[in-house]
Amino acid sequence: MPTFVIRLARFTGRLLLALAAIATLVVVFLVVIVLTDGSGSGAGAWLTTLGAGAVAALWLGRRRTRAARLVPFLPVVVAAALTASVCIPTVPTARRYPPALPFVATQHWSLATGSRVAVYHYPPANAGTRHPIPFVYLNGGPVRGISVLDHRFLQLLARQGYDVYSYEQAGGGRSDLLPMDQYAISRSVRDLAAFVDRLDKGRVDILGFSSGAVVLTRALADPRVAARLHRTIIADPGPMDGPTTQITGHKGRPSARDRAPAMTGPRSTRIPRYAAAFGLMRLGLLTPDTGLIGQAEGDNAFTAADLGSDTASGYCARDAHRIPTEDTAQNFSFSPAASLRVQLTIKGSPSIAPRLRRSQTPAMLMIAECSSQVRQWATAVLADDPAIQRTQYMPGVGHHMWNGLDDNNDRAAAVITTFLQDKPAPLPNYPTRDEIPAFLRDHQ
Repeated sequence: MPTFVIRLARFTGRLLLALAAIATLVVVFLVVIVLTDGSGSGAGAWLTTLGAGAVAALWLGRRRTRAARLVPFLPVVVAAALTASVCIPTVPTARRYPPALPFVATQHWSLATGSRVAVYHYPPANAGTRHPIPFVYLNGGPVRGISVLDHRFLQLLARQGYDVYSYEQAGGGRSDLLPMDQYAISRSVRDLAAFVDRLDKGRVDILGFSSGAVVLTRALADPRVAARLHRTIIADPGPMDGPTTQITGHKGRPSARDRAPAMTGPRSTRIPRYAAAFGLMRLGLLTPDTGLIGQAEGDNAFTAADLGSDTASGYCARDAHRIPTEDTAQNFSFSPAASLRVQLTIKGSPSIAPRLRRSQTPAMLMIAECSSQVRQWATAVLADDPAIQRTQYMPGVGHHMWNGLDDNNDRAAAVITTFLQDKPAPLPNYPTRDEIPAFLRDHQ
């Protein structure tokens, strides 16, 4: 066999061994990150890995010549460099809040719960048709800033004479952060009650969307909070309690999730530190309160592009190539750790169905045709809330029902305002409680 072939085989073997050693050290690093919950920004895991690698390199080089003893240290150096990138922040570790919006003033209210939230007010713009009951919007997320697309919809309602208020829930948008252990669905409900009290205008009408609809549903199951509410709209809700989170099955008509072009823009998940942190949190291997990255750093790092196909899942397949820009890069805000923490508290909560069955607050349920939500999340609310007076199945739209496309905003506004004014609905009352089984069978 030619000499160069033998040398090539030896070189290849040594290279493969070196790569295996690097991979082993990276795995050791990640395992220690998980075992220590990222303590000390990952520094403890890095030092442990470096120490273990150095000990192994010394043992492997114990019988070699002095110069050759350094060779086993090369994989250790490479692995140390790779894993160090997981320990070093690349964005500020103190919270950077979005700048002020040019079209609405941001107020900050301190609530009785201790939360300090960003508040937006759109006074009624139509003097001829002003409605006396204040209107409050609870956005989705959870723990996400209100998008510019949502602000435009709120402006539409104000132009129709509604006195519109909205606030970004604690930790989202321009609202102050909470200690991680204080984020919970129960805290969100208490904040809603405290917000209505701080508004001090009597009972209010409320639209809750997605996770905001979950907050609203749970508020309806609490008589003390429900007493503050006049009429309520539950729009494409997430799971309302622990048992509901276990439901899998029917979804709406096909969404644009696998059909839309990939989102463009910077992604934090292309940076090793945040790819590791967010990925391990999503897998449940790191807690939301991980020591690897702080809450503020994670909020600063996360971008709209990191949502990936989640944004496209809010639109019908037919709209895959014309999905609107929901937000600006400057306004976008999402707290992945706090959001996960709230979701975990929902997952761990007992059934609210027995309490919801005693609800007396007039309610309406909105369900999107192409909803990415599990259908039973909505129909469970319909089945258990006797005060739901009408259901509006919204054709031609996905989870984000007011999206600026075609006449979707006007159609959503018509459904909402006719209910608030107790006028005939623009769409059939469908599905009713009796029609739930057929609805689940026919609309998926």
